[in-house]
Amino acid sequence: MFWMVALLARDGRQYVYRVYAPREALPADLFWAAFHCHEEDGGPRASDCFDSAEIWWIGDGAGPTAAELTVHQY
Repeated sequence: MFWMVALLARDGRQYVYRVYAPREALPADLFWAAFHCHEEDGGPRASDCFDSAEIWWIGDGAGPTAAELTVHQY
């Protein structure tokens, strides 16, 4: 189905992004896709520390067949 990536921001809030990517996508790729989407939206500065992000899979074990990352703010 998709990945969820939560980023901490300087304003103390957590911003969550839905990232459509294959089940075998690398966590770093998921993180940077969400981070760049957040930065493009002009929101408060998000932490670029990979260890501060939460990344989890939503769905069954199959995952999407798309090879590209697609990001949506949740």
